[in-house]
Amino acid sequence: MSFTEIERRGLVMLGCGKMGSAMLAGWLKGGLSPSAVHVTDPNPSDWLRSTDVSINADLPQTPAVALVAVKPQMMGEALPRMASYGGGATLFISVAAGTPISAFEAALGAGTRIVRAMPNTPAAVGKGITAIIGNEQAGAADLDTAEALLSAIGQVVRLQTEDQIDAVTGVSGSGPAYVFYMIDALAAAGVAEGLAPDLAMHLAKATVAGAGALAETAAETPEQLRINVTSPNGTTQAGLEVLMKEKGGLMPLMRATVAAAAARSRELKG
Repeated sequence: MSFTEIERRGLVMLGCGKMGSAMLAGWLKGGLSPSAVHVTDPNPSDWLRSTDVSINADLPQTPAVALVAVKPQMMGEALPRMASYGGGATLFISVAAGTPISAFEAALGAGTRIVRAMPNTPAAVGKGITAIIGNEQAGAADLDTAEALLSAIGQVVRLQTEDQIDAVTGVSGSGPAYVFYMIDALAAAGVAEGLAPDLAMHLAKATVAGAGALAETAAETPEQLRINVTSPNGTTQAGLEVLMKEKGGLMPLMRATVAAAAARSRELKG
């Protein structure tokens, strides 16, 4: 499905908060006509009002795509409003956290094509990564459409099974918060060694951002990049000896962190 098909039949957005706005901004920048987009949102932002898309007005009868981007606690009230689009003619894409495909199938009926997506917050600056999985009715073309639309906010990967969403939640969904905390911790350590707080935070932010960009673009693995900058008996080795302890080091701590987030994701489904 191309933008041409979406512009012919329309795209409906149920909710347009920060994540939805990031996607919409990417689509409009990529050439999608504002007239093709129909947003239903109880509290449209000033930015949304400035885009010339249709807001809280009449919706198309059979849109090409319906994107669900509401908070989980609003799903029970919001989803029935989309029931008329169920059955197969409209592709549903959900970026709503915690709502399994089965909930959409129950609300929208048999034959509904559904793609569930798990983005993360760097989507706000076009640097997100989103994992997607479709139900049995969603074919290869539907996944291609979802990937094309979600690429507006960063990279897209495809999962093999829906239960992998819990692990994705633990790694990339919650992962930005771990990194933000690491930045705070790195800056605080710099302050403890005598740096001014503003300088320590500047150094910490730039170091994490730069290392991440290098890890993503370099041909070497992160392990090799680490080896490259670790001189024998040097300062980096001294620091790594603390981080790489078998007990109490970063590896077991991160393993426990991701496991806790993934376990909580599984609990919330129940």
